[in-house]
Order: sequence, then C-alpha cells, then structure tokens
Amino acid sequence: MNNVKTIGILGGGQLGRMLSVAASRLGLKTHIYEPSANPPAAHVADAVTTASYEDVAALQAFAASVDVITYEFENIPTSALDVLEALRPIHPPRGALATSQDRLVEKAFLQGLGLQLAPFADVQNADELARAIAEIGTPAILKTRTMGYDGKGQARIMSPADADAALADMAGASSILEGFVNFSHEVSVIGARAADGAVSCFDPGENVHVNGILRTTTVPAKLTPSQRTDAVLIAARILNALDYVGVMGLELFVTPQGLIVNEIAPRVHNSGHWTQNGCAIDQFEQHIRAVAGWPLGDGSRHSDVMMENLIGDDMDKLPALAKTDAAIHLYGKSDVKAGRKMGHVNHIKKGA
Repeated sequence: MNNVKTIGILGGGQLGRMLSVAASRLGLKTHIYEPSANPPAAHVADAVTTASYEDVAALQAFAASVDVITYEFENIPTSALDVLEALRPIHPPRGALATSQDRLVEKAFLQGLGLQLAPFADVQNADELARAIAEIGTPAILKTRTMGYDGKGQARIMSPADADAALADMAGASSILEGFVNFSHEVSVIGARAADGAVSCFDPGENVHVNGILRTTTVPAKLTPSQRTDAVLIAARILNALDYVGVMGLELFVTPQGLIVNEIAPRVHNSGHWTQNGCAIDQFEQHIRAVAGWPLGDGSRHSDVMMENLIGDDMDKLPALAKTDAAIHLYGKSDVKAGRKMGHVNHIKKGA
C-alpha cells in the first residue's frame, strides 16, 4: 500500500456519499468539495468544503488537506481542475474527463479506437442540422455536446419537420446529431484500472431506462459468451487507451451486427450499484483502491441481482420494501422531487 490517507472528492451527491462509505471501510478519510450546502455525502464524510468551483483560495485549501483527488460527476470547470492539479494528483486523469465532457470529442476518440458507434454529426446551426439529417436520416436524436445527463439536453427528431423545434430546444448550445440504433437491449460494463495497468471488470448488467433515467439494472445480462467477452474487452481497451486510474462506466447497445458503444462515464456509475450486494468488493471500493494506489480487488459476482432505482414518488414503496429482504440504499436527500434519484434497492435472486 502507499501513504494515501485522505481522498478529496469533487461533488457531494450520492456517488460521493457511497465512495466515502467505501473509503471508511478501508480506514481512509474523505474530504468533500461541494458548492451546495448539506449534500448527501456530507453525512458520512470526514470533512466538507462548501464553496464554488471559482473560489481559488478554497480549492487550494482543499487540495492541501488531501493526498489525492477524484470526482463523482463530469461537469467540473476546467479552471478549477487547473488549480487542483497543480497541487495534487487527480484520478481518473484529466484526459478522460475532457473526453467525456464533450460528446463529439468522446465519439471521435471511440471511433479512433475502431469501435462501433451510431452514426453522428456535429451540429452548430440549422444548415448543419439539415445536412446531418440528410446524411444520417430519421429518426435521430439531437443532443447538447456538453452538460447533458438523465435524458436532459436531448430532443428526438422523428422526421425532418421536427428539426427546427429540436434545434430550439438546444438553446444555442453546440450539439451533435446521433442516428437511432436498432438494438435489442442496453448493457453496461463497470471497469476498473489501477495505476500499474491492472484491469478488472464486473459482469455486464442489463439496463432498462424510463424517460431517459435508468430504472433497473439486472445481472447477469442477456448476452452470449462471446458478447460477454467482447463487452469486457471493449471496456479494457478504452481504459488502457485513456491510461485510466479508477472506475469507469461503459454503456453498450446489443445489436445483430455486434456491440455498439453508446457512451462512457469516467466515474462510478448508477448501473454498477448492484455490485454492493452482488460482489464481495463493489465498484465504490474498487474505485477507492485504484485512486489510493491499492491493488484492485476481486470483483467477481457471487449472486444474481436486480438493482432498482427509487425515483421521486418511488419512496412511497419503502414501507413495503422494508418488509422484504431487498437491500435498501438511501441517499439522505431531504426533498422528494419528480425525476430525482432518492435511493436504490438491490434484489438478490435466491439460489444464485
């Protein structure tokens, strides 16, 4: 092991909360940096800095108090990362973050690795959108290049007549048009890479989305043995190309023509929450191990699991869920809002 004792985490949401819990199990401390007051991670972390990402003095003090820095979301201002990286190492690396922050950059990177993608085109204005639709066809989906998540910043184009309204929805933001993919289902691979280049991937999970938000992830996913191998190899290829350190989420579409890469997330991922009750070492501990310089753990699965997100009014299910053997993970959010992830439950399949 090395001498990392305190891990700084940018972002205080539920992922930062679960990373802090995992770190504490390994005897490590965490310090959260979050602009909002009383975030979920604050309930379990050792220290919290409440300041904006433009507060240089606060960023410097935060960096001075930790040994290494990681993050729980992608949309961190570059200026803040410049301040922090001058003082402490950041894992996963800045290159991975920059790649994932811009959908066009991400797709060009993945295409450069020879991976299969949906057809895409850069869109800056109405003329470029018209040309992209003529080339890619419809149906298609227009997305902002940056800042999109959980279905936000997206507009479907079912025919060329929808183009103007979709472009208006982008509110002037640089965008990318993606062609629809004829896929049977979506799977994700949670992969980890250590500083020494060791790679470990969890079993692929099968995802179901509702209104752009992940609803369930089930393991094992419906995949042939060769598809399962290909999914893990694709994840390893991306991790190595980025010289990655930490956990990454990779989403794939399953099609008759093979696996098509949807997107990557340079952090622990919602579709990996099943690992908390399906593996001895979950995605959060694996990430902490990687960024702290520890060897990666054994992420093999000991149970079949269905992870179910609790979104908004799903919290009304809690009294019934509490009477079952489902493992309940709540995020400590004070206000229940429509579309807001409040927690998740892991249903373990008996006899797996």
